Parts: sequence; structure tokens; C-alpha cells
Amino acid sequence: MLLKLTTALLCVAALACKKDSDNDAKPISGTLVKPNYNRSTVFRNPLNGWVMYAGADNANYWDLNFYVPDLGKSVKASDYASACYIRTSWAKLNPADGVYAWRDPNSALGKLIKGAEDRGLPIAFRIVVDGRDQGLNTPQFVFDAGAKFYLENASFPARRTPYPQDAVFKQYYAKFITELAKDFNDPKKTSFIDAYGLGKWGEAHNVVYEQIGAAVTPNTEKLKEEVFDWVTDLYSQQFTKVPLVINYHRLVGHPASWGAANANSDRLLVKAINKGYSLRQDAFGMTDYYQSWEKQFTKTWNFKRPVIMEGGWITTGTHRYWTDPSGKYRENHPEDVRQGEFDASAEAAVNMMDFRVGEIDSWFTKSFSLVQRFTTEGGYRLYPDQVYLPETLKSGEEGTITHRWRNMGWGYFPNNIPQWNYKYKVAFALLDAAGAVKKVFVDEKAEPSTWLKGTPARYELKAKADLPAGTYTWAVAIIDAQKENQPGIRLAVNGDMTTAGWLKLMNVQIK
Repeated sequence: MLLKLTTALLCVAALACKKDSDNDAKPISGTLVKPNYNRSTVFRNPLNGWVMYAGADNANYWDLNFYVPDLGKSVKASDYASACYIRTSWAKLNPADGVYAWRDPNSALGKLIKGAEDRGLPIAFRIVVDGRDQGLNTPQFVFDAGAKFYLENASFPARRTPYPQDAVFKQYYAKFITELAKDFNDPKKTSFIDAYGLGKWGEAHNVVYEQIGAAVTPNTEKLKEEVFDWVTDLYSQQFTKVPLVINYHRLVGHPASWGAANANSDRLLVKAINKGYSLRQDAFGMTDYYQSWEKQFTKTWNFKRPVIMEGGWITTGTHRYWTDPSGKYRENHPEDVRQGEFDASAEAAVNMMDFRVGEIDSWFTKSFSLVQRFTTEGGYRLYPDQVYLPETLKSGEEGTITHRWRNMGWGYFPNNIPQWNYKYKVAFALLDAAGAVKKVFVDEKAEPSTWLKGTPARYELKAKADLPAGTYTWAVAIIDAQKENQPGIRLAVNGDMTTAGWLKLMNVQIK
């Protein structure tokens, strides 16, 4: 009877956590606490979740509402997003030599970025320099300084595309990227940098090196690799603290856009990955474009580098998406494309999906169940499903914590990327009656990047409670070791969470 009463009281002390008997064969000491898993809440964890694309430098864009028939009400799309993606031109960001638009809080771009920051959305950038389809994306001052360029159509003299191997272009572009990094090489501000930006629309294909445009010459492979090395070196040297991504295109850096994979594409991409790059692809759901090469490349790097997707088809009038070879997309049914993108994302185990301008409406009005499913199933969702803790300890005595973790998402937690360098760690804390952290125990052996769906990971940690006698509370978090061991990742649990992000587990008496 006394034991049952003690167990009941400890359940209350577990603060919205549940306890159960251990079913494992190996006996484990301590009291078992089983935190309650949260399967549906949107957590804004880094490199995880939905990316909302910025719209036309509109500072009010973040307040757009969409009516969701499944809910019977309107919702704010930005409430479902984890990052803001700004695909813009070098000319907009750097209109004159030494002038940087993001540093002007009164500029449209400055207001847009501030709006995202105010809503807790870190920024991501892709910077476009090619001018063939969109006009002058490289600043005019670069050409005035003598940068050589390609002009595809003399009828549009402003549509200049610089040769990326040109010394003048490289000088000014390097200066610009260096200045951008001064303000955005900060994981608090920046989700990731789409760090190549050459070619049509910055998608890393159809890159022009010579006056003949998309044609291939004996110089192509040499120029391609020299430029590839230069631009990936530039970004990786300047952005050391935030993730970098590159479009894993089968013709990466090549003058062509379509065709069989180039023999050097895999090798060049691996060079970038070895410099710290992660993966992104812009043609998910476009089955004549995202094919076996892309799928195999993804499989090779799954759970070694995170994958970020962008859908390929535009369903709002530009593309004839119903001609997709899959035969699965009906005309006037964008929800078919959304399903195709979701299925391809699940196969690739992506960490982030896109709310693109023009496409976002159909996600909420026609495919909201997929929005919810990706929140629940995609990326990573981490939580400790079992924690064994000592109920009493003598001051100075070493106790044992046995803890087991699960990742409920199909992606992975990319703690291993060089920019993070394993900075996120599992930690337990002892909190005093006021909730203040009095002692932190970091488990160096518990590595979150190895936690994959369906494979729980168990660890044992020794914790020495050298604190004055009294009642304390055990708490757990995934901390950022570069931020004074403060919680850095929101755990997918329901329970009593401190403002800082520690999940309270149960009380412990130190004697």
C-alpha cells in the first residue's frame, strides 16, 4: 500500500508525465518517467518544417490568412512555418557599390526581413545573378566596372548575364557575400543560405561561361569546375555558423538544363558537401525532371546531410502540370500536385517543405491535411520516451540516469553538419523550487543525429548531485553547447516546460 501511494504521488510530481513499469529484459535502477509525446504542434526547430517564401518585398505578407475548409476557419500561414525564404537578386540587395538594402530598415526588403524576425522566422537566401529571364539581376555598377557579360537577345539589352569566371564579377561578388555574411552568419537570424546562385533562376544549371551561351565547348568542364570551386569556397569561408545548401542537379554548373546526368555532377556536388553543404532540390513532384539520378543521390546522402525540397510545378497558370508523365495530375486540380510533392518528399526523407508564393493558397484550401501530415511525419520530432531517475540522492553521491530517445519524423536531426559541429547535446538539469537551474549534466555519448525513425536509442549517464540538501526537480532538454548550455531544440512533448525550454520530469530529494 505504501509503495502504491508513493508511486501515485510521484506521478503527480512528474508534471504531466506518465510512469510505467520497465518491460526491457535488463533491470534498470530508478523511477521510470514517460513523457507524453506531442504529435501535432508546430515547433520552430532549425532545419525542420515548412519554409514560407517571401512575397514581393511585402512587409504585410506574413499576416496573410487562408481559409481552411478542414478547420472551418482562417489561419495565418506564417504560424505553420519555421523559416522565411527570400529568393531575390544581387541587384536588389546591393543596388550600388557599398550600399546594402538589408541594412536600411526603411527599405521594402528591410521591412520584410524585420517582419519575419518579429514573427520568429529566421531568414534563408538565394541570390540570383543571371539576367536572361528576369532582367538586370547583377547590379549595373558591376558592368560599369568592366565585368564581361552574355546577352542572349539584343532586343533586351538590360538582360545581362555576367560570366562567373570574370575577374571583375568575382571581385564585386566576393565583396558582396562578405558583407552579407557580416550580418547573416548568425544561426539566430538565418535558417540556411542557398549558396550557389548561378544559372537560370539561381538553380545551378544553364550556367553561361562563353558567348555561345548554352553550347558546350572543350573549355566547359574546366571553367565549370573552377567557378564551382571558387563560389563554394567563398560561401563556406564566409558562412561558418549557418547551414549552406546546393541544388543537387544532375547538370550542376553546366550550360545545359535538360539531359542525362553529366559525368562530373556527382563529383562536384560531393566536393561541396565535403565543404559543409547540405542538399536542396527544386523539382519535387515534377517526375520528368526529378528522376532516378536525383533519387539515388538523395539516398546516398540520407541521414548524412539534410534535404530541403521545393516543388517543381507552378499550378497557378504558368505550367501545364497535368502533362506530367506520372499521369497523376488532373487539370485544375493543384491538390494532385501537392500530393505528388508530398509523396516525393516522404521518399527523399526531406527535413523542410515549401510554401511558395502562388502555391501556398492550395496547400491550405485544398491540401491542408498534407500540411498537418508533414508537421507530424516529416523532418524530425525528438522526445525521450523513457527516463529512469533516482528519487533520492545523498549530496555528493553519483546517481544513474537511463534515458531513451525517439525520432518520430522521417528526416533526421542534422547535428553533424560542420556549421553545427555537434553543438546540440542531451542534458539533464536539477532545478530548485523557483525553477532555476542549479546543476546541468551533459551526456556526451547521446548523439541526436543518429536517431532515426523506428530505432530508439538508450543511454546511461552518471550524475553527481553535489548540491545542498533539499527538494529539486529533474528536467531534460537538448541544449546548445555554444549558448551556455541553454535549451536549443524544442522537444516534441506535452508537459511542464520552463520558459527556457527544460521539460520537468519528477522531484528528487537530496539529503
